[in-house]
Amino acid sequence: MKIMESQNFPDAISFPEQVRRGELLNVDCPSREVLKRITSRWGVLVLIALSNETLRFSALRRKIGGVSEKMLAQTLQNLEEDGFVDRIAYPVVPPHVEYKLTPLGKEVQEQVEGLALWLEENFHRIMAKRQQQAAS
Repeated sequence: MKIMESQNFPDAISFPEQVRRGELLNVDCPSREVLKRITSRWGVLVLIALSNETLRFSALRRKIGGVSEKMLAQTLQNLEEDGFVDRIAYPVVPPHVEYKLTPLGKEVQEQVEGLALWLEENFHRIMAKRQQQAAS
């Protein structure tokens, strides 16, 4: 996805081309909704939690500390709607549902994982800056 400057290009590219390419800095870009879903706190954590395994809802909730059932269900529904997560329902009683990343989900998970790794490696620098700001 190419990030374009936030300005109108009257004779540049058509709306379908903008949708295909994505122009995140443009206020009307529909890819912003997908960005919001991917980069939400719970979206990032679901993508990371499902990176190498298929999990049932309860196991996923346990793996992601602090997420409510409602938020996890909503996040999974959004990620499934966007094609990042597969919901596999087995016809058994009681119901058995599993979640796994799709190939598209694996691609975005790898990108998000880079950000998460950077954050974990640099968290101490961020906290030091916060303490420095609080002291001044």
